[in-house]
Amino acid sequence: MVELNLTKGYWLFIALYLVVPQVSADLKYNMPVGVTEVSHAVHSLHMTIFWICVAIAVIVFGVMFWSIFHHRKSRGAKAAQFHENTLVEIIWTLIPLVILVAMAVPATATLIKMYDTSDADVDIQITGYQWKWHYKYVNDDIEFFSTLSTPADQIKNEAPKDTNYLLEVDQPLVLPVGKKVRFLVTSNDVIHSWWVPDLAVKRDAIPGFINEAWTKIERSGTYRGQCAELCGKDHGFMPIVVEAKSEQEYSAWVANKQAEKEAAKQAAAASATKEWSHDELMAEGEKVYARICAACHQPTGMGIPSVFPALKGSPVATGNVQEHINIVLHGRPGTAMQAFAQQLSTTELAAVITYERNAWDNNTGDTVLPQAIQAVLDKQ
Repeated sequence: MVELNLTKGYWLFIALYLVVPQVSADLKYNMPVGVTEVSHAVHSLHMTIFWICVAIAVIVFGVMFWSIFHHRKSRGAKAAQFHENTLVEIIWTLIPLVILVAMAVPATATLIKMYDTSDADVDIQITGYQWKWHYKYVNDDIEFFSTLSTPADQIKNEAPKDTNYLLEVDQPLVLPVGKKVRFLVTSNDVIHSWWVPDLAVKRDAIPGFINEAWTKIERSGTYRGQCAELCGKDHGFMPIVVEAKSEQEYSAWVANKQAEKEAAKQAAAASATKEWSHDELMAEGEKVYARICAACHQPTGMGIPSVFPALKGSPVATGNVQEHINIVLHGRPGTAMQAFAQQLSTTELAAVITYERNAWDNNTGDTVLPQAIQAVLDKQ
């Protein structure tokens, strides 16, 4: 009975294995072909190596199974006794050598192509942060952070998940179609990995080191990826979205971004000189905290035990205000607390520090103005 049940289970497993792929149209087993010259070369190399491996498996297992069947004991076969056959040893050494050379030639050609970052039309510096990406267009003086935009209620399973759940950002990386783009990949804190399968680009972002990669997208569209390195608690919330636009659309986007940057500079200058009230800074600080800080320190300010310290009643948020400012501006080396001096404006920094020092019954009464933040930055 047990043997019969095992047999049924075996055939049920085989049936499921064969049927499930047919009913799961979105289930993909192979790597994508992609939309770049390199991605096509990588896919072609992958399939070439795959079929070589299939051929080797068919031959080796075919000979093995034939030998087992043909030389079985029930047919009266007796084991042959032999030792050292020079010809056989030469053959089974040369054949793998030839196979390896046949595999190495296209692999080397593809690798050379992947690492040739010369003659780029656009240079973009990509910097990994916990847990967001910073993009800087070196040639066009444009830079911005790209952060996960999936609503919190979806993450908490309080709302239906979208098609691109955890693969959507507030500001995508925009690239021109038909232009060679060079990526300069680094990190501000821990090791990350910038990976977009459709572009066949995957480069580690290492603090203090710059890795290079490149792409040349063939057609317009939206291409998604993720950080491929386990970079901390929220590693799964660090998506990448690339929007490929035509040359005309890309030029218009660059002009629009530069106009936005100039407008933001003027607004920041006006905001920095404004006479902010305590209540205004608290209201603005609450927004900044919810957007930037709550993921780690939690909306209640209680943090996550043994992972992220609480701000409610903490020595930092209730102690020396200058030390609090320095930590927010420059971070804490060796911890997940990153520097926000380049990520937030002086007004946002002043507001969030004011909020942290007065929320959750901290009630220090302190009001930190943008001018105080600017004074600290000017001393750098």
